[in-house]
Amino acid sequence: MNRRLDVAKIYGKIKIVEDFPDYKVKVVSSFADLKVKLVNDFADGPGKWKYVTSFPDFKIKFVESFPDFTIRFVDSFPGPGINQKEIVAEKLLQYLFKS
Repeated sequence: MNRRLDVAKIYGKIKIVEDFPDYKVKVVSSFADLKVKLVNDFADGPGKWKYVTSFPDFKIKFVESFPDFTIRFVDSFPGPGINQKEIVAEKLLQYLFKS
């Protein structure tokens, strides 16, 4: 079974850490797995992150090598990049045609 990460589920309150992250992330300028918009309120959808110092939904460590996924910061239209849309389509096909 393919266990690729669905980054569309990584949104909400985000704490930046150096130790014990949930995910290691690399910031890129193009072809990101996830387009991230930093928000002050309502981080309630894919790609919407609100930085916090306590009670995070996810802990993120920024890295240059061996990331779990890549992000690009945007001002509008946050959400999965093209690669993640392929994952969503693959999951939908698996669901529709499961034996």
